Amino acid sequence: MKNFCKVLLLALVCWNPSALYSQILLEAESFSNKGGWVVDQQFMDQMGSPFLMAHGLGKPVADASTQLKFTKSGNYNVFVRTRNWVGYWTDKETPGKFNLIVNDKQLHTIFGTQDTEWNWQFGGSVKIKEGMTKIALHDLTGFNGRCDAIIFSADPKFVPENSHGKLAAFRKKALGLPAAPELAGKFDLVVIGGGMAGTCAALSAARLGVKVALIQDRPVLGGNNSSEVRVHLGGRINLDPYPKLGNLVNEIGPSQGGNAQPASYYEDQKKLDAVKAEKNITIFLNYHANGVEKNGDLIKAVLATNTENSKQLRFEAPVFADCTGDATIGALAGADFMMGREGQSDYGEPTAPKTKDKMTMGSSVQWYSEESSQAEYFPLVSWGVNINEKNVQTIKKGDWQWETGMNYDQVKDFERIRDYGLMVVFSNWSYLKNRFQENQGYKNSRLGWVAYVAGKRESRRLVGDLVLKEQDVKDQVNFPDGTAPTSWSVDLHYPDPKNTQFFPGEEFLSIAKHQTIYPYPIPYRCLYSRNINNLFMAGRNISVTHVALGTVRVMRTTGMMGEVVGMAASVCKNHGVLPRKVFESYLPELKDLMSKGTGRSDIPDVQKYNLGGTLMKELKNEK
Repeated sequence: MKNFCKVLLLALVCWNPSALYSQILLEAESFSNKGGWVVDQQFMDQMGSPFLMAHGLGKPVADASTQLKFTKSGNYNVFVRTRNWVGYWTDKETPGKFNLIVNDKQLHTIFGTQDTEWNWQFGGSVKIKEGMTKIALHDLTGFNGRCDAIIFSADPKFVPENSHGKLAAFRKKALGLPAAPELAGKFDLVVIGGGMAGTCAALSAARLGVKVALIQDRPVLGGNNSSEVRVHLGGRINLDPYPKLGNLVNEIGPSQGGNAQPASYYEDQKKLDAVKAEKNITIFLNYHANGVEKNGDLIKAVLATNTENSKQLRFEAPVFADCTGDATIGALAGADFMMGREGQSDYGEPTAPKTKDKMTMGSSVQWYSEESSQAEYFPLVSWGVNINEKNVQTIKKGDWQWETGMNYDQVKDFERIRDYGLMVVFSNWSYLKNRFQENQGYKNSRLGWVAYVAGKRESRRLVGDLVLKEQDVKDQVNFPDGTAPTSWSVDLHYPDPKNTQFFPGEEFLSIAKHQTIYPYPIPYRCLYSRNINNLFMAGRNISVTHVALGTVRVMRTTGMMGEVVGMAASVCKNHGVLPRKVFESYLPELKDLMSKGTGRSDIPDVQKYNLGGTLMKELKNEK
């Protein structure tokens, strides 16, 4: 049983299995009491489902538990789907260990110690009596052990399937899922992704009379600006040519700034309250969009799966907005996209490499420490990267530059990228606490927070009718369909050369190179797909080159993109047209909406935080 799979899990807090089956599946993410374990859904498209993870920062977390009903007494073989998450880098002791407890009896097997890839680990046989049975996950380390699903099999010859197709079919049958997903409703616009771009798109459209479905695969809104990731809102709002664009961003954005700050700084509830106040928005939290139905070059429906109970919903609309960051919906629909760095011959960009490659900007696992009045213990990490006196980072907070995965695929390899980010945080901190010669400065320090939802900068970029490039921004090319202004410098990240000396190809620190710009309006033609005719996009997945992404990717800017997409969706509804027709026939109407804005103008301006101070001129000095 090696290197497989996409999963099947069975979810239900209490399930009465059919007599037709001798196998019972229990989805870990469906546990009624999750204890200290967290639901991680970031890699569903790669490994098959959400899972539970013991994110304890080196201290074992409280047990997760649930009740399962067995209709027949007997001996059951136990299989647990898990993985050794540091197996890519070391064959030493594995950190993500946990036990399975059945009716308060602990199985002898220690899980999370075998395959590097997700796989079924055999846990032995257990005798179970008919009736309700308590199942619990018992963390042993606090270092991110993970459980995807559990199978109890009364058939001694049973071996879990590993092929994706067979697993998916088995899972669907065992769950009793209907052949077709339930219709969530018919909408004027379906927005997929609840980051700043998607949230602003939904709000903007709803305030203009558009019936919106907002699908978000986490329990909070805000994306990178949520308490889960903790990245500030960068960029400027309220700029020419449409100074009322950005009022909506300001309305829902946090009143404090900074990266890797306490959770309260990011004001998750403010964003959620704003969305729930709109009668035209139906929000679907904890739903991951993972399927598309098409009719020619149009999306007919988007399919989404609940990340805790596996319920599947189907969303219909005339137009859709991909605000997922990864361009997930566009990729599923067959939209043209770019990924990696274009070469100089592609668009003639001076900053582009001579030949194209697959490098992207990386993802950040941010963290910070806290001070205590007494000495704080942290385990000695033997399974991490090689930290020593020469390469140790003598810091107490990991900000944006704590960045990994530039040399890997930010979609297909994302779990590996995130896990490496976790591993280097724990490795460096362990060295500071246990081996650093001057560790008195860290004696009373403890890890206060480490992100497990990684902050991603770049992956797929959907191709629109226009691809924004470096020269357009720097030369102020005047396109007739300019919309939301980008004001951040052309800010591109690269592996830190000092870090490369010690960790070539596996860097975990980055540097940023900036090119100053004047504010520049992003063309509307960058906000819809060139070959999927009813697909908008807003966020870091819009139609730009890698170099141009360096200026448009910050969240005040992406939020304003969302405002524009919401306005364009209202034009589509009012005239019964698709996104391209807005440019061809109704651009004056869109410009009028951008002049008016959809956000409140009476909210105190809080954009003083993290504006991006690398404009060619400060606005106050411009004529």
